[in-house]
Amino acid sequence: MNLIGFAVVLASLAPVHLAGQGAKPYSPPRMPDGHPDLQGTYDLATLTPLERPAGARAALSAEEVAKLEGAVAARVQAGNLPSKGDRPAPPKGGDGSTGAAGNVGGYNIFWLDPGSAYTIVNGERRTSLIVDPADGKVPQLTPAAKQRFAALLSRPTSDATQSDDPGLETAPGAYDDPERRPLGERCLLGFGSTSGPPVLPNYFYNNLHKIVQTPTAVMILTEMVHDARIVRMNQPHLPKTIRRWMGDSVGQWDGDTLVVDTTNFTEHTRFRGSSENLHVVERFTRVDERTLLYRFTIEDPTTWERPWTGEYAWPATDERIYEYACHEANYALENVLRGARRREADAAQKP
Repeated sequence: MNLIGFAVVLASLAPVHLAGQGAKPYSPPRMPDGHPDLQGTYDLATLTPLERPAGARAALSAEEVAKLEGAVAARVQAGNLPSKGDRPAPPKGGDGSTGAAGNVGGYNIFWLDPGSAYTIVNGERRTSLIVDPADGKVPQLTPAAKQRFAALLSRPTSDATQSDDPGLETAPGAYDDPERRPLGERCLLGFGSTSGPPVLPNYFYNNLHKIVQTPTAVMILTEMVHDARIVRMNQPHLPKTIRRWMGDSVGQWDGDTLVVDTTNFTEHTRFRGSSENLHVVERFTRVDERTLLYRFTIEDPTTWERPWTGEYAWPATDERIYEYACHEANYALENVLRGARRREADAAQKP
């Protein structure tokens, strides 16, 4: 997309502001170049899911949210109690309860931080990040996208298993080569869409994102797997022949809102099964001293029947981002492949 097309996109997206700022519009602190200062570290953990649960309203009352958040806090408190040293091992294959592989092992609650509060936008305690369509759901896949999924699932190619597309992690050949494992599992890129775009909560841990801003570039650092996305300001997109894992992001100011337009994604990082035509527009607006409003619009006519939009608050935090030393002396990937070979050997011995 050229700068003229980018301007059309800007004009079509109205800014959204959080409620509670009073009659007088909030005036954000500014950088030396006069643009709002978006810099800081933000904690994206939230209990609000991407899609609205079946039967849920778009927003909850303060009393409903207090009850739900209280139940989460109680579970966390119970999970943080000391474990009994003489407890028995779980049965073979797990006991079916919540936890890694049926509770056979994995991180306990101490290590997890999926969120403790619902996101609040315009004074509403939202039940989904998606606001358009109105039902809070990702639109239906196009017939072409369904055919693309079926083709990927039927052949053991490395491209088919490097993304987070549903079902591809267990597609034929998915455990035949380390390069066929998902990028997140290989610690090359944050899993899910935590690195973006769009930048989504990972509902697991390492929820921090840091923004560093200059007149010519904006950097968004993701705590999970140390991804750093560079937004080039007021520049045209790279040629379509140049593809990047996090796409090619260019930024432009629309009043006090930073608008980031991203194209040129690689097939290795399809977002929820998207194609090379994926187009993401993000809007970053400081709405008070401790909060950014993040809004994103997804468009890919070869994947979804219509564009869709989501938004949520990014609260500032004083926590620090530390090094994410993924796979430092970690034998998980080796053992994943070794386990697959053992399963194949056991299957071959069966009559």
